[in-house]
Amino acid sequence: MSEPTTAPDAEILMAQPRGFCAGVDRAIEIVERALERFGAPIYVRHEIVHNAYVVADLRRKGAVFVDELEEVPPGSTVIFSAHGVSKEVRADATARGLNVFDATCPLVTKVHVEVGKMRAEGCEIIMIGHKGHPEVEGTMGQAEGGILLVESVADVARLRVSDPARLAFVTQTTLSVDETLEIVQALKAQFPLIREPKKQDICYATQNRQDAVKFMAPQVEVVIVVGSPNSSNSNRLRELAERLGVPAYMVDAPEQLRPEWIAGKRRIGLTAGASAPEALAQSIVERLHLLGARNVRALDGIEEKMSFPLPRGLQQVTSA
Repeated sequence: MSEPTTAPDAEILMAQPRGFCAGVDRAIEIVERALERFGAPIYVRHEIVHNAYVVADLRRKGAVFVDELEEVPPGSTVIFSAHGVSKEVRADATARGLNVFDATCPLVTKVHVEVGKMRAEGCEIIMIGHKGHPEVEGTMGQAEGGILLVESVADVARLRVSDPARLAFVTQTTLSVDETLEIVQALKAQFPLIREPKKQDICYATQNRQDAVKFMAPQVEVVIVVGSPNSSNSNRLRELAERLGVPAYMVDAPEQLRPEWIAGKRRIGLTAGASAPEALAQSIVERLHLLGARNVRALDGIEEKMSFPLPRGLQQVTSA
């Protein structure tokens, strides 16, 4: 029995922008250049970015991914992931004599700096984010206490703070823009004096990819999001499409795309999370071609030109 296929004239609409952001580009390049300069193995604390394809590719090149620094031999080179780490982890790396390269996204570092300033000014901090996410753990680890985590509007109602007049908030950079706004509004309603960041913490790439899905969703019958299950920003794209009334599915390999999702569909939307490479998105396009989609159309959208410098010690290395 043959697999279900798309409608005969099915078209794939490609969201713009999609895929890698500047922070992810920088993080992957840091690992690749460290491998060129120092040779394998190069240790990486946690996944450099949340994408199985990227991690597998770097592992083949000689990267060793570890959960804790105690797994790294003293004197070795270690890279901190794009999600950032706590001050305790940094101190541990120094104590162990590790050669550290920091791949923390500069936009996450900005939030770390905000936390330091807010705590220095005597503020208790509310962090909006997902419990257990490495970025949240790293950000909350910028201070010894004085930071409370909320994940929802319901959490806000349960908050008990030391002094409502000395309160501030920060957010994880990869959240749903719309859901975060609801939580912020709830915080402001409950704590009118709460301070907010001078510029929102949700990063430009998260905002742009969510805006692109909002533009694409009304034009398609189904949305395919390229991304790994542990990728926060990829999950938010899938959830957003569903909130807009369009069935949405997330895959991080072509074989995961199920034919029944696109059976009889004429317009298929495709996007990719900020940690998903374009090569992987194109492999999904190839799979859709095999299932009957013939045309590919790039949608209008923002062209991102952001880039971040590499750490000292890696900037002058040239690719082999």
